[in-house]
Amino acid sequence: MADEAATTANSTDETIVCYAPTMITTNGIWQGDNPLDYSLPLFILQLTLVVVVTRILVYILKPLRQPRVISEILGGIILGPSVLGQSTKFANAVFPLRSVMVLETMANIGLLYFLFLVGVEMDLAVIRRTGKKAFAIAVAGMIIPFLIGTSFSLMLHQKSQYMKQGTFILFLGVALSVTAFPVLARVLAELKLLNTEIGRIAMSSALVNDMCAWILLAFAIALAENASVSLASVWVILSSSAFVLFCIFAVRPLISWMIRRTPEGETISDFYICLILTGVMICGFITDALGTHSVFGAFVFGLIIPNGPIGLTLIERLEDFVSGLLLPLFFAISGLKTEISTIKGVGTWSILFLVIVLSCAGKIAGTLLVALYYKMPFYEGLTLGFLMNTKGLVEIIILNVGKDQKVLDDQSFAIMVIISVVKTSIIIPIVTLIYKPARKFAPYKKRTVQRSKPDSEFRVLVCVHTPRNVPTIINLLEASHPTKKSPICIYVLHLVELSGRASAMLIVHNSRKSGRPALNRAQAQSDHIINAFENFEQHAGCVSVQPLTAISPYSTMHEDICNLAEDKRAAFIIIPFHKQQTVDGGMESTNPAFRTINQNVLVNAPCSVGILVDRGLSSSTRLAAGQVSHHVAILFFGGPDDREALAYAWRMSEHPGINLTVMRFIPGEAAAEPSSSSGRRAEASAPGILTVVTDDDREKQLDEDYINQFRSRTMHDDSIVYTERVVRNGEETVAAIRSIDSIHDLFIVGRGQGTVSPLTAGLTDWSECPELGAIGDLLASSDFATTVSVLVVQQYVGMGVHGDMLGVQDSPNEQPEHFIYNHTSRRPPLPRGPELFHSQP
Repeated sequence: MADEAATTANSTDETIVCYAPTMITTNGIWQGDNPLDYSLPLFILQLTLVVVVTRILVYILKPLRQPRVISEILGGIILGPSVLGQSTKFANAVFPLRSVMVLETMANIGLLYFLFLVGVEMDLAVIRRTGKKAFAIAVAGMIIPFLIGTSFSLMLHQKSQYMKQGTFILFLGVALSVTAFPVLARVLAELKLLNTEIGRIAMSSALVNDMCAWILLAFAIALAENASVSLASVWVILSSSAFVLFCIFAVRPLISWMIRRTPEGETISDFYICLILTGVMICGFITDALGTHSVFGAFVFGLIIPNGPIGLTLIERLEDFVSGLLLPLFFAISGLKTEISTIKGVGTWSILFLVIVLSCAGKIAGTLLVALYYKMPFYEGLTLGFLMNTKGLVEIIILNVGKDQKVLDDQSFAIMVIISVVKTSIIIPIVTLIYKPARKFAPYKKRTVQRSKPDSEFRVLVCVHTPRNVPTIINLLEASHPTKKSPICIYVLHLVELSGRASAMLIVHNSRKSGRPALNRAQAQSDHIINAFENFEQHAGCVSVQPLTAISPYSTMHEDICNLAEDKRAAFIIIPFHKQQTVDGGMESTNPAFRTINQNVLVNAPCSVGILVDRGLSSSTRLAAGQVSHHVAILFFGGPDDREALAYAWRMSEHPGINLTVMRFIPGEAAAEPSSSSGRRAEASAPGILTVVTDDDREKQLDEDYINQFRSRTMHDDSIVYTERVVRNGEETVAAIRSIDSIHDLFIVGRGQGTVSPLTAGLTDWSECPELGAIGDLLASSDFATTVSVLVVQQYVGMGVHGDMLGVQDSPNEQPEHFIYNHTSRRPPLPRGPELFHSQP
């Protein structure tokens, strides 16, 4: 069988492996067959191993914030001859020589489709618009490392290799000078630099660099296929150019015709999708036959596919399967070919070290010179230089082709793979160290609705996950009474999870002109959301809208939201609740990650926050053009959050179309006892220890003052109804809420954190979502009879973090000049004065 036929030719050091083509599937272990002798079970095992090892490494390297590419290449190296492959038993059982053909074929099919997707997502119009600065940075960042690669190739290129010096130089030069565009997007997102100027320049430069690398790669392959540059190389280049022209002038119009045949808003038919997917293979075959790599054909075919719904459909159908399953195979094969043990001697290792340093330095120098020429700060130029050193897919493809064409020997290949892993892995730690953007904003006072002046601009940051969140938010903002005296400035932040290449392209597209077709689903959604808000801005008057997109991993998305709120000096953040209403009126969770974002925003927000439980806020009851009519109810229990909720409702009540019901809950006789004693509970602590006073009386006084102020100013307003309900416990509270008229279409409640009220006692014991507070959770739960939208408000108090505040005083007679906040505080500043601070003698 296969093993018996393996012979080693004497003249060369190559192993010739013959195997029986019929041995594909096994007859089963009960027949005495070893599944690993057959190609299909063996391939399944290899694929599973590769994916599992890669995923484990992704998980391990996540805290170190390393891009996925690193895990994929390292996974291959671990499975290859450098680590596990050192055991001949493992190597012969799991990765025997006879299996390499199947593995390589599948990996190359994965690569073919991946590069087709890369082409589909790449928009040449963006490259045309990159601007001189990004273009200059890209070119400068390529030339110097290319020259370094050239000088290095002279050191590595042994006389024994029959390959031409020129081709070797071209391969090494290209490999050292490219920048990996998708990997860079992930790095920038990790570092929270995507929406900064430096991030945009880096992305645009990387896109130009990517494009140049593909053209150079095509040349390098054309030259590599022929041991000597002869007439054949010229034919390869000419025929490849003809192929590109054929694609542009013959294939592209054909695909455009298919798109025209598809009715507006319908998905493209399966038949056309099938044709296109077959076209990828055909183009791969043609370019392979012409003498360049099959990958080149697939890439060009992807580039000519017009942007719009067809690209969207292709990406959605292929992305996960190709980049999740087949692409890691390609990286793993690169790792399997990497034999670190071939790098022998101190001399070779020192060359390796030298090249890493020099090529890094070359790229940094080139980038820095251009950056300084354009008068960018030194540190920004330096950061850009490091970012442009990101390596990834393109480089690995170049190295693989070089090894297959015998341009690179095992040693050069191993050296180059190590270089790309090292260069990419050091970027995040280094950039974190050198680039610390100055926080430009001074502290601002108007961080709550209550403190915003009635005659000044009201700034709101609105977070949106999907277009489904938009109508209710727009109706809420419209009801928030924008006027000439107090216009509303809305920052609309579309939250997109960072995943793969699609989001990388979205970042570059953020600066694009509107009116171009969307490139992927996230962008199509972004366009819908922006259009809806821009439409609102045109019709509403006294409203300004600024659309923004946050693209980052869900785990750190709250940082983007909070930084933006601080940056834009917002007084209020509106975020959608993580559950949405189903057809039958119940609530279902959309994405658990949304809940985590909301919880993190509540803890870290630099201003007040409102979580909107969206059950529709129909503006169907319009009185006249531009007029809305809503019945709003606010449930007031007391405390800073409730005062903030009342402040927001008060602002809304000034709108002529809003009817406001304020229902204040007052504790009955039996309920009042426990709460009053809690105010002084902290006094009896151990001697000499600073005590915390949670002063209920003061809170109650603030509530009284604010309610009185509200009532005195709105006495003569018929659209406002004020009622008081005396209740003794949680049950009575629930009964009272249930008895409210069903005409309301919005409830506004405070989150009530930090206030212990007997009126909500027992309600928190079975709450599903504590982040909404006891009452908010009750109103948002599926089993609550009324299905109206709820806005749960949390007031910003203190230094942005919740918990109890400590006051410090040196002697009883001294007035404390400052407060020290314990960072778990959620209490408003206490009045200065000795009577509130208890320092035990």
